[in-house]
Amino acid sequence: MKLALYLPNFRDKVTVKELEDLTALAEELDFDSVWALDRVVVPEASDRAELQFPFGMMTEFPKGMPVISRGEWFQGMTLIPWLAAKTQKVRIGMSIIDTPYRAPGVLAAELATQDHLSGGRLNVGVGAGWMPEEFAAASVAHLFPRRHAHVRETIEIMQGIWTNELFEYHGEFADFDLCGFGHKPVQKPGPPIYFSGLKDPKRSARRIAKYGLQGWIGIQDTPEELARWRGEIVRELGELGKELPAGFDMCSMIWFVITDEPMDQTPAGKGTNLLAGTAQQIEDMLKRYREAGMTMPLLWPPFRDVPTAKTMDDLKRLAEEIMPKVNAG
Repeated sequence: MKLALYLPNFRDKVTVKELEDLTALAEELDFDSVWALDRVVVPEASDRAELQFPFGMMTEFPKGMPVISRGEWFQGMTLIPWLAAKTQKVRIGMSIIDTPYRAPGVLAAELATQDHLSGGRLNVGVGAGWMPEEFAAASVAHLFPRRHAHVRETIEIMQGIWTNELFEYHGEFADFDLCGFGHKPVQKPGPPIYFSGLKDPKRSARRIAKYGLQGWIGIQDTPEELARWRGEIVRELGELGKELPAGFDMCSMIWFVITDEPMDQTPAGKGTNLLAGTAQQIEDMLKRYREAGMTMPLLWPPFRDVPTAKTMDDLKRLAEEIMPKVNAG
C-alpha cells in the first residue's frame, strides 16, 4: 500500500511554511504523492449552513463547509508548479480538478507544462464539482446541469492535445479547429488521470473503460464502500470486455490523526472516524483497507484544532511504526 499526503491548503488558516514543511516530510518519508485541494470559494451562506447542498452532496454532512468563508486558504492549482519546484521525487497532483471551472484546451496545455516542470511527476485528478454557489463564483453557473458531460469532453480534449501534434475538437463545451498547444507532456501518452466519482460507480467504470484512466478517488470511504466501488468498476469493465488496468489505483481522501485515546469508530457513513484513532485502530483499519483493494489512502489532516507539528509527528509514526506492520500482515 502506497501513502499520499492530501495537503491542508484548504482550512481556516494555513501558511506557505506549513505546506512546505509537510511536503518536505512527505518526500523524506518516501510517500508516493502529494495532492492539493481545488476550492475557489466558501460562500458566506456556508457559515449559516445554508448552502444548496451539503458538503460534497454527502447527506451525512450539514449544508456548510468545514472552513469559514473568511478563512485564509490557498488555491490548489497555483500550488502545483510550486510543488514541482520544491520536490525531486514525490508525485504531485490536485484532487480533484473541477473541470467546469477551466477551459479544456487551456487546462490541457497548462497541465503539459506542469508535467515538464515536475520532470514527469504529475498526476491529474478530474471531477465535476458539486457546489452551485462555486459554479456561480467561477462564472460558469450555466454549466452546473451539464457538469458531468463537461468532464467527459475535458478528458477527450486533454488526451487529444497530449498525443497529437495538432488537434481539433468540435463539442458542446469546446469548438476549435486544428491547433498546436506546445510541448507534449513528459509522460507518455500523458499524465495518469484519476477520476473522482462519489455517486455513480457505473459512470465511473464507463469513464475508466472508455478513456483508459489510471485511478479512482473517493472520499471518506469505508473498506466496505471501497470494495463495493471496486467490484462495480470491475463488473462494468467486464461487461465491456475489459479488465481493470495493471497498476490501477483505488484511493480515498480520509481524515487522519493519531490519538492517545481510542476513537468511536461506530459506522456513521462519511462521518465515520476511519483513520482517526489510536495507532492500533489505524493499523487495523489500514489492514482492512488493503484487503478491500485500496492501493493508496490520501491522508487528510484535520481542518482545525490539530497543529501542523502534530500532523508531522503522526505522519512519521505512520510511515515508520504502523505501515511496516500493515504491509507485513
